[in-house]
Amino acid sequence: MNEENVIFEARGISKNFPGVKALDNVDLKIVAGEVHCLAGENGAGKSTLIEILGGTHQMDSGQLLLFNKSIKIQSPKHAQELGIAVLHQEVPILRDLTVAENLFLGRQPKSKLGFVDYKTMYKEAKKWLDVIHADIDPKKVLGRLSVSKQQLVSIAKAISLKAQVIIFDEPSAVLTDSELRRLFEIISTFKTEGKGIVYISHRLEEIFEIGDKVTVLRNGKLVGSEPIKSINRDVLVQMLVGHDVSESYIENKSVDASSNKTFEIRGINRGDQVKNINLTISSGEIFGIYGLVGSGRTEFARAIIGADKIESGQIFLDGNKLKISSPSDAIKYGICLVPEDRKNQGILLEKSISDNIALPSLKSLKRNFLISYRKISNYSNKYMQKLKISAPDSAQVVKFLSGGNQQKVVLAKWIGMNLNVFIFDEPTRGIDIGAKEEIRNLIRGLAREKKKVILISSEIPEILSIADRIGVMHEGRLAAIINRADATKEKLVAYSMGSTAQ
Repeated sequence: MNEENVIFEARGISKNFPGVKALDNVDLKIVAGEVHCLAGENGAGKSTLIEILGGTHQMDSGQLLLFNKSIKIQSPKHAQELGIAVLHQEVPILRDLTVAENLFLGRQPKSKLGFVDYKTMYKEAKKWLDVIHADIDPKKVLGRLSVSKQQLVSIAKAISLKAQVIIFDEPSAVLTDSELRRLFEIISTFKTEGKGIVYISHRLEEIFEIGDKVTVLRNGKLVGSEPIKSINRDVLVQMLVGHDVSESYIENKSVDASSNKTFEIRGINRGDQVKNINLTISSGEIFGIYGLVGSGRTEFARAIIGADKIESGQIFLDGNKLKISSPSDAIKYGICLVPEDRKNQGILLEKSISDNIALPSLKSLKRNFLISYRKISNYSNKYMQKLKISAPDSAQVVKFLSGGNQQKVVLAKWIGMNLNVFIFDEPTRGIDIGAKEEIRNLIRGLAREKKKVILISSEIPEILSIADRIGVMHEGRLAAIINRADATKEKLVAYSMGSTAQ
């Protein structure tokens, strides 16, 4: 590496929090015109490192160098002034302000009389949005825009700050495939302009597509930094988890389609989102559902459990017709949905692991008509161990857990109730590769216990590896049902776009 091209460097960075060594002697070099990917499981130290580089946290020891000069970053504002921009996964915005006001927050152009010069501010905002070809009105209230457009505004802000180092924290978690393609084009432009890019992602395919180099952290320590061209997927996975993990593992098992133990959907309709869906799932079967954003996947799941009222159609379980008007009705029949948005719909972030796991089962955790806290503790600890939830104890507040462990808490709530039908909506989105495989193994385990499983996923490798059959949704309809042996990426994509696969 040519040392003259190093823009920003972290040397021997260490950081301790109470009871946790978050970073232990970590190095990172950011080079002009290079995309440097940062990878690691949840809890590996990625966020702490980025917060130090962005001025949110102060390091306990180590050194930061910008253009080979030692610096101390006092705050996020100071980082911006130095030309270091961090684009967080959860975009920090003031929802009630306009795009332009967010873009120039704290540095609004002023008139000679000292008032905000809105005309100049809107003009400048439009200029920076045009640079990244973002068709966004600077006068629009930012909170009314989609998350992806909010992300574009953050990128425009980074450019307007004349940032030389731009750090992307899992941008694909909030972007559609087409929006991600556009982001990659923007990043390629940044490379040609000589900017240094740090790109954090759990998606291995993104790292190999966009990255020039990858640095892997594990348990707060530096595992290694390698040029992307010198490693393959298996090597990177082993660096991430410390052992071999196969994401393409396929379990050979038979599903008894002749069994009368089935979950049957007959002609369900709900507006333009769910149109005349017919489906029968056997005990022990994992039925995958694939489709593009807006295809009706989540709406279909919500209709099944009564979260959204269906206009027509029937649902049968093991030959019995069900009347489901609400999620509580669905639970009574033994049907649950593990939602895509786990933080807002799946868990109570401010409550403990124990409170979350026990919540749906409180009726069975009583003694003499009173809730037994001993029973709740024993029950929660049992499923913490079964699902390998990593935390000091069940009193740990859920918001402090990694994404993978939060998802396990959601699963523990329902697995403990011995339900019959499990619907998973994007269960591995936003979690690291090790946790992904643990979640998939839990799903496989439910199928082995003869549960009926619906798995909604936008990750084609995942759905090809775990589903027995795959339904593809397009514009609210089930466009095709394919046996796993016949399924290919090309077929899934073709059907999801309304084409007929050949």
